[in-house]
Amino acid sequence: MSVEAHAGRLKNEADEPGWEVDPDDDWGVAVVATVGRQLKLRREARGMRAAEFGDVVGYGEDMVYKIESGKRIPRPEYLDMADEVLEAGGLLAAMKEDMKKVRYPKKVRDLAKLEAQAVELQLYDPLNIHGLLQTPEYARALLLMRRPAYTQEEVERFITARVARKAVFERDPAPELSFVLEEWTLRRPLGGKAVLRSQLEHLLEAGQLRSVELQVMPMDREEHAGVDGGIEVLKFADGSAVGRSSVVAGGRPVSEPRQLRILELRYGIIRAQALTPRESAAFIEQLLGET
Repeated sequence: MSVEAHAGRLKNEADEPGWEVDPDDDWGVAVVATVGRQLKLRREARGMRAAEFGDVVGYGEDMVYKIESGKRIPRPEYLDMADEVLEAGGLLAAMKEDMKKVRYPKKVRDLAKLEAQAVELQLYDPLNIHGLLQTPEYARALLLMRRPAYTQEEVERFITARVARKAVFERDPAPELSFVLEEWTLRRPLGGKAVLRSQLEHLLEAGQLRSVELQVMPMDREEHAGVDGGIEVLKFADGSAVGRSSVVAGGRPVSEPRQLRILELRYGIIRAQALTPRESAAFIEQLLGET
């Protein structure tokens, strides 16, 4: 894309929500400040005023100052443009990966890092379709239900983070992923029936992946080991594991064998009580036909 085309696009996107720096994220604040300082030093070394540079890349002078002072996360296109205009030889463009990570909330970033290292994931969410399985439209509808309400910036930040976590499905070799979904979460039309239909179709596609086992817990079950809340167990190549549940260690991640055994025992029973993956796929297809 030409410099002019990039600039025109950036003018339309400069003020979009989701690019503010989270002041509580110490690492993110430090990284964005460092990148901003590098941008400023290189601009000044080229003898360009902020207003002049802004005209070239499609940003206002005020936005350029915000980025250079570490108050605004630069878009990938901005860094590409800056690298070209300031003749940085790829050094500024190389910072895009760190900027991508900064956009994710810290707790989501930490979780995504663990998911990227795990060779097996066991996941049960009794309240919603699990975040790794959510379509962007479903995730948006779910986030907009939050009370007190998230800001638009927070909504965009969380959606970006959830979409990025889906990279776990693209790893090679892929980790083994096991999900147990509650029937009632598959029937609730958050965002409308069109959003629900798209979500159910996405679940059927995900369930066809060789590395994914997707099971549904029907509402008519008289026995259910998941009444104490959600469960996450991540296992790693070295034999270690980390788990989390709202009723174990106050919801904090645990790696102690005794606590992990409790989580794995519960998850195993939940899976045994749910429909098989084949039965679950047929059940979701039935729901899709009814929606």
